[in-house]
Amino acid sequence: MSQQISINYPESLAFSLKMNSDEFKKEMKTVSLVKLYEIGKISSGQASKILNIKRIDFLELLNKYNVSYYHKGMEDEIENDFANA
Repeated sequence: MSQQISINYPESLAFSLKMNSDEFKKEMKTVSLVKLYEIGKISSGQASKILNIKRIDFLELLNKYNVSYYHKGMEDEIENDFANA
């Protein structure tokens, strides 16, 4: 089951970022998930699944947003990775 979030924004915002509507929507989704990952609220696996990309691709994407792969609370995620390897 999935949910949808609606955000109102001025047309000029996407335009100022040189993005069309679809690009802007994708960017907002990606940025939100990157931030949730950065603050330790979701795992890289969760984020990659929502974005429909490989986990390694999500981890590489973090660099674009200057977000480190390592974050507080990451110990649990690393232990889970080892357990599932």
